[in-house]
Amino acid sequence: MNKLMDDILNKRPVFFCNEKCVENPEAYLKTLDIGIENINDAERRMLRFAPLIAKLFPKTDDGVIESPFKQISGMKKLLFPNMKGSLYMKMDSHLEVAGSIKARGGIYEVMKVTEDLLIKNDMLSKDEDYTKISESKIKDFLAGYTMSVASTGNLGLSIGIMSAALGYKARVHMSRDAKQWKKDRLAENGVAVIEHAGDFTYAAMMARQEAEKEDAIHFVDDERSINLFVGYSVAAMRIKNDLTANNITPTKSKPLHLYLPCGVGGAPGGITFGFKHVFGSSVKCYFAEPVTSPSMLLSVMTEKYGDLNVNDYGLDNITDLDGLAVASPSDFVSPMMKYLCDGFYTVRDDDMFRLLYILKETENIKIEPSAAAGISGLEITENTDSDGYHIVWTTGGLFVPDTIYDKMHARGKTLYENSRN
Repeated sequence: MNKLMDDILNKRPVFFCNEKCVENPEAYLKTLDIGIENINDAERRMLRFAPLIAKLFPKTDDGVIESPFKQISGMKKLLFPNMKGSLYMKMDSHLEVAGSIKARGGIYEVMKVTEDLLIKNDMLSKDEDYTKISESKIKDFLAGYTMSVASTGNLGLSIGIMSAALGYKARVHMSRDAKQWKKDRLAENGVAVIEHAGDFTYAAMMARQEAEKEDAIHFVDDERSINLFVGYSVAAMRIKNDLTANNITPTKSKPLHLYLPCGVGGAPGGITFGFKHVFGSSVKCYFAEPVTSPSMLLSVMTEKYGDLNVNDYGLDNITDLDGLAVASPSDFVSPMMKYLCDGFYTVRDDDMFRLLYILKETENIKIEPSAAAGISGLEITENTDSDGYHIVWTTGGLFVPDTIYDKMHARGKTLYENSRN
């Protein structure tokens, strides 16, 4: 057994440099059934829905659900004082409506399904004002349909809250890893929560089986959905404004380095897909997973992809990083990441709580523990010596109740102080 696999099986943090990743992705991307035209189509659809989103969720920026982009110099000074490049944070942890990266793909899929359904039934045309979707006639029509999803937490919030706001019945199948406050938030928004004792893979199987029995149920498949995937990819188009505002022009010699927490793979995979289309060889993407759940890493290493289950390797898939607690990766996304993801690394739970604490103290930013997984990427990948623009992608945390966050912060503080003794 080589050292890398030995470290993985013993739950030690590792970095796997993916040598199969193509240096110039353009040729590979042309072999896929989806491409830049799908990303552009998704962006246009989001803009058509913007007036409706603004009406339903006034805190959004004119109905555009987008996150802050911030240079995090305080954290850089403390953790990476000798780092060559600049350090930034793309704060999808602060996306409105759902409070996580799932606000991108999840809400987009609800938009796509809704538009297709209403156009098919002669209730909407693309040149109309989409605020009409909030009218009682259309809401009553949509009430005859159900949106269903399986989730460890955040995807359920995005699908459930958006679906309920449009009038759908919404059902969220939650795995054992889902936090109680997320279940409560869904229930408060009129969403039915179905709890399962199994992990995400099991919850997804049960939700899929339920939907197969009823034509009026649309199952949002986190493992296989093209809509989710494309919705996430639009982030690559949106970030152009952030880069321009910060005088960032990525090149092959001075690229963007993205550090993306990874669960089943749809969100980081979609973002990587989008960035490789838009920035080509001027971007490098790295996925972070818990030491107990390195399903995407192992699937690419072994080329088993969706057939890979970490339990078969003696790993228990038990982690406090609930959004990343996935035993088997997306069988749709994982084969693509063999050629598009530059590297994979694993993280310990305690280190994520410690980073959660440091981020709050240095930058006054609140996130979930799973969202901190990107931060450790520079150290684990040894990219502190790499010139360029390093972007930590925080994926959730806006709506964590203060009482729960305070406990996580206290745990992180204790871990940080102990590490300094």
